[in-house]
Amino acid sequence: MNRAPGLSVRLKLTLSYAGFLMFAGALLLAAVWVFLLRGSLNGRLYIPDRSDFLRVFSPSNFGPVVFVPAAILALAFLLVFGLAGGWILAGRMLTPLNLITDATRTAASGSLSHRIELEGRQDEFRELADAFDGMLARLEAHVAEQQRFAANASHELRTPLAITRTLLDVARNDPSRESSELDERLRVVNARAIDLTEALLLLSRTDQRSFARDDVDLSLIAEEATETLLPLAEKSGVVIETLGDVTPTSGSHALLLQLTTNLLHNAIVHNLPEHGTVRISTAAAPEAAVLTVENTGDTLDPHAVSTLTEPFQRGTERIRGDHAGVGLGLAIAKSITQAHDGTLSLSPRADGGLRVTVRLPATTRRVS
Repeated sequence: MNRAPGLSVRLKLTLSYAGFLMFAGALLLAAVWVFLLRGSLNGRLYIPDRSDFLRVFSPSNFGPVVFVPAAILALAFLLVFGLAGGWILAGRMLTPLNLITDATRTAASGSLSHRIELEGRQDEFRELADAFDGMLARLEAHVAEQQRFAANASHELRTPLAITRTLLDVARNDPSRESSELDERLRVVNARAIDLTEALLLLSRTDQRSFARDDVDLSLIAEEATETLLPLAEKSGVVIETLGDVTPTSGSHALLLQLTTNLLHNAIVHNLPEHGTVRISTAAAPEAAVLTVENTGDTLDPHAVSTLTEPFQRGTERIRGDHAGVGLGLAIAKSITQAHDGTLSLSPRADGGLRVTVRLPATTRRVS
């Protein structure tokens, strides 16, 4: 929801405290003033009217005029004291809300294991914190169940797919049996099923973040991925351009290589029918290691681009039939990026094609 900018809750509470303190001080001073007037009128009870309030500022009335500067100083002191005290008290009162906000940001980044565990007696803030902890626990259990299901399903599918591939290989190598177009189609379908199974297994492992972190250089990983996919690029008539200096970061070399390979493979496959170009570059920013992969191609719809990182989403208008993939390349790339506390963004190029930018936390240590 788009909201207009406003004052913070802490500042509102501070102003409320200070205003109330000023109001209480004014009432106190008014009461003192009433008693001063009472004393100046020979002990008779006197309730001042409007003319008396105006007469306070008259130099002819010496007694109340002496009282006015002291009252102003007292109100000024109360204002400063109320603002300072209100700011401190508001900060202490809003500390639980700040903890809840920090936990929300942590959960939004993908870490569901964090808990607020707010101490103290029951109140509105602690009820909110307990409810939020319960929601995180249920979400974590649900996500873990989904990950276990994907991993178990992938493991269970591995065996029959491997057996099917072996049977197809035996049938094709049998000299007494003639090969047919059906055999080749079955091999293609089986290979795609194996690729899908491995992709799902990798996706579930990445979401669990169960990997060791080492110091790596994104520029070297980019070169390694380029060498691996250079034959595919040459076969597709695509030229790969690499650019970048040393770009240190921290993470799993195997997963970051898979990330770069997926992006590069996607850029090669989803390209112009001929004379296409892929540009992969790395750069070390002050607080981030940046990997950029962009390719030529048709003009893309920004709305369609925003959905390409969803599982099983394919840019069908840009795809080559012989390298269709399983629709998990960019989804895996995004999952690997998030597991490394980074961000992956997609944007269509003005002259056609796609630009993918990966930003990972930078490290100050140089990779040897």
